[in-house]
Amino acid sequence: MMGAMPEMYNLVINTNHVLTSKIVDSKGKKQEKLAKQAVDLALLSHGLLKGEDLTDFVERSFELI
Repeated sequence: MMGAMPEMYNLVINTNHVLTSKIVDSKGKKQEKLAKQAVDLALLSHGLLKGEDLTDFVERSFELI
């Protein structure tokens, strides 16, 4: 549908969580990868991660292990 507003979501970040600290303390590609992983995990938990994004999430999960 042309001219439609993009979907918007609220992301709440627990600044006391260890993952948040790891993201802040990391640099460069590692920081980007951890941040993307956290966002994708939130999307997955709400059934919003599909297709190529889901495949990328799974591959990134194995890389981070």
